[in-house]
Amino acid sequence: MASRPVFLPSYHGKALVEERSFDFSWASGFSEVQKKKNIMSLHKKAMRNGIQRILEISSKSEEELGKRLSAFSLKIEIGADELPLESVYQGSKVFESGGPYPEIFDFVPRDAKRFIRENSKGMITGFRLQGENYPLSPKNAFYDWLYIRALERHSSWITEKVHYDAFTDIEFNPTKQVNCQARAFAEFLSLNARGALQAAASDFEYLASMLSPI
Repeated sequence: MASRPVFLPSYHGKALVEERSFDFSWASGFSEVQKKKNIMSLHKKAMRNGIQRILEISSKSEEELGKRLSAFSLKIEIGADELPLESVYQGSKVFESGGPYPEIFDFVPRDAKRFIRENSKGMITGFRLQGENYPLSPKNAFYDWLYIRALERHSSWITEKVHYDAFTDIEFNPTKQVNCQARAFAEFLSLNARGALQAAASDFEYLASMLSPI
């Protein structure tokens, strides 16, 4: 058995996202087939509990839309360049004895993650991007801010094309990880519906003030 969260945009109240976790039978293994079995099991359990129209956001999604919304697929504008979102996130990390690493911003995401694993020195202390420093707290703020920035210019297309109630990321284990693209996308939808998307995308502190503690 395993427990994984499902994220629903919240359009009223203080919280941007409602998180509901479900226990389901976990198919062990690392193959894509096993991961898709787990996606199906999680979605079925959530649907039995009243959540309809669920989209998996990851490279393992059965839907092309879910793959396109993955952080590994998205590009973010940094200056005059369009760069892989995940690579910008990895390269912005600052460690006790190294970083940031803007030279990896244009790496493919898997190579950027490998570079950080092999070259990081000490504990991560924060992030630095385009001459600005960003804190580690709230824990998911910098990642979510980059994700929301990447999507902000596509908000009209997303409003037209995305008709789902909830979102998952089967790769996300809340006991081991902090960042989750499914949560970030639910935040994006909530901000857009509240008329706060542009402010959140342009101002890190504004977004950080709206995030619930993790």
